[in-house]
Amino acid sequence: MLTSKRNSALRRLILNALAGSVALAAVPAMSASDAAQSVRLVHRFLELEISPDGKWVASVEGDSPVNGYYPALRQLVIRPVAGTGETQVRLPCGQVEQCWPGSPTWTADSQHLSFTLRKPGSHDYSVYTVDSNGGGLTDVIDFSGTIEDLRYLSDGRLSMLATAGARKEVGATEPGAPVAGDLDEASPEQRIAILNQGALQWASPPDLFVYEYDWRPDGKGFVGTAAPGNGDDNWWTARLYAFDPGNSSARILYSPDSAGQQLAMPKVSKDGRSVAFIGGLMSDFGATGGDIFLLPIDGGAATDLTRATRFSATSIAWGCNGHLIAKLLAGDQSEIADLSAGRQKVEPRILWSGQQSIQGRDAGLSWACSSAGMTAAAHESFTAAPEIEAGRIGMWHDLTEVNAGLGLPGHVQSLKWNNEGFDVQGWLLLPEHASGRLPLITIVHGGPAAATEPSFKGPGLDQMLLERGYALFFPNPRGSFGQGERFTAANVRDLGHGDLRDILAGIDAAEKVAPIDEARLGITGGSYGGFMTMWAVTQTNRFKAAVAAAGISDWLSYYGENGIDAWMIPYFGASVYQDPDVYAKSSAVNYIRNAHTPTFEYVGERDIECPAPQTQEFWHALKALGVPTSVVIYPGEGHGLREPADTADALRRTLEWFDHYLR
Repeated sequence: MLTSKRNSALRRLILNALAGSVALAAVPAMSASDAAQSVRLVHRFLELEISPDGKWVASVEGDSPVNGYYPALRQLVIRPVAGTGETQVRLPCGQVEQCWPGSPTWTADSQHLSFTLRKPGSHDYSVYTVDSNGGGLTDVIDFSGTIEDLRYLSDGRLSMLATAGARKEVGATEPGAPVAGDLDEASPEQRIAILNQGALQWASPPDLFVYEYDWRPDGKGFVGTAAPGNGDDNWWTARLYAFDPGNSSARILYSPDSAGQQLAMPKVSKDGRSVAFIGGLMSDFGATGGDIFLLPIDGGAATDLTRATRFSATSIAWGCNGHLIAKLLAGDQSEIADLSAGRQKVEPRILWSGQQSIQGRDAGLSWACSSAGMTAAAHESFTAAPEIEAGRIGMWHDLTEVNAGLGLPGHVQSLKWNNEGFDVQGWLLLPEHASGRLPLITIVHGGPAAATEPSFKGPGLDQMLLERGYALFFPNPRGSFGQGERFTAANVRDLGHGDLRDILAGIDAAEKVAPIDEARLGITGGSYGGFMTMWAVTQTNRFKAAVAAAGISDWLSYYGENGIDAWMIPYFGASVYQDPDVYAKSSAVNYIRNAHTPTFEYVGERDIECPAPQTQEFWHALKALGVPTSVVIYPGEGHGLREPADTADALRRTLEWFDHYLR
């Protein structure tokens, strides 16, 4: 999938509209070590797991590239909860790109840790086990395909999700396989598997792609969300199933009550009788938000435990005491809440809240139930870089100080405003040492069902804009998580209209509390944020510069180009072939003659979610109309840039674009 940074840079396709032509250009590569020498990189904790006895925390971690998130080099580290020091597990493939450990999970006795390891240059994985002190590394199984989500069953066997013969990494954000050959050929299915005497035993049928799963403590099998067909495209129609490992059969437990309800995060109760899950309008697998439901596994109706609330549940777990625990997003607050036994709707009891992000596998935490409720998580905010913390809920202490000394050169304010009957929230960041009236860059999140939450970006676009004297505005308009399901669904059949009005009203609110220069407004974003950037410059002339990453310019052509079209039915109400008008009314190209804002666009060549032709079409239209524009298509990249040389190149071009037109 990925090549070396230097080879990728030499292949880079530069479509430079500012030069007035399409040209091939070689861009010098910036290696991860080169970037580290010039700036201090942020150390990221991608996954972590506390041992059941609460004595150890294992984490997959590494340094983010400049303007990127996913580390090119990753380590597996084991740290004691009490005491100091750490052990970096020596991986058999060494410190090279794509030698990536993942899915750390502990045995019940806390003596051993299992994890997956990707074979560099392929989509093949192995499972290894290592002692808690980092020794005794053992290759358990080598597999021709992907493996993720390891879990130890109550009988001590190891379960997982595995895809035999995988042609790409799991997930629509990963670079797609080349579009060639028989497009109707069946895709490899991700299935539940159990490691049994050195071999994988399938525990779900071959005609279902399983997205998430949990095991039943009574030994009766598994519960999970699954759908037939291509795994990238069909999550939006997934149902909840019970799987019998004895005969690899599947029984439907729950079907969504509408096209606008997606299912995520099934969690089986401690007694094995019920399964809780999150249901709601969700635009992306992995970006979870909605109401919490409880369903009897052996029959009965599902109960919505959080109907008509003003928050979004983003993760759930059954706590050590058998209570249902949820991580919630409520406006500008992240919360950990106790929903009691979960049998009926109750007012959540807030155990912790704050304006920061916490990340762990279950309800935002990793749990050590044999150690008096000890938990672990990674935490960060706009101003505080990521660190691992451990302790009882709300009584955490930092285990790491890896990012000590890193900060944000700015001030953060939660901004709230009302527009057309909706309470809307966003974040305003002001430069630390600014004077006079400030240019403002609005940064629209992806999704649309998502939200900007406090997170530390480090050396990249946000920090460098602040250092240059720009103010930053991160709106969470209608369609976002954090205000309940009515708010999340408020842009259905209206993409770009009400949500843009919310954003513009938010800019008005920002101008009332900060010295913003109305004559120097910019806008940027990726994915849905890229669409909103393209859309905004055709609807208003308030923005004087724009940068669209992986945007969507024409919903009608997009429907037939992308690899995830199932997500569109809940938002548009019908396919483009049944109701083209609803797609046309939100397509920026239909209003392109209104656009006068200089716009830079970029996208990955193998982007499944927002294919490159959408960006090329918008660039072509602007150029034909004489609007200043430029475009870059990065070879081999998917939805979101991963190669450090590419993230650095996109950053440089974005900064130069805004500086040229706004400073």
